[in-house]
Amino acid sequence: MKKIMFIAALIMCIGTLQAQSKKLKEVEIKTSAVCGMCKTSIERDLAFEKGVKSSNLNLENKMLTVIYNPKKTSPEKIRQAVTKVGYDADDLPADEKAYDKLEACCKKENSPH
Repeated sequence: MKKIMFIAALIMCIGTLQAQSKKLKEVEIKTSAVCGMCKTSIERDLAFEKGVKSSNLNLENKMLTVIYNPKKTSPEKIRQAVTKVGYDADDLPADEKAYDKLEACCKKENSPH
């Protein structure tokens, strides 16, 4: 009897995980990031945003790909979170105070390095 209950619980957990993964969405955001330090900062800070499951910044094209739960956040909130780190997010400019705190190498005037 215990084995049957364990198997039933396992099947329910697997079904729940599959359903959750199908409900996740992806958004791509153009950033003003220029270096590895920018990548680390953005990805680290987004890890603390509610609903964000993962993020990856491609420095070659400055595109940030974010996997998120649409029940907990939205592309607009994610863009706002990026601006609060100090970087542009699509057409939203970086938060001035956050931008001023960035290291010199992370300023958008710098060429990618």
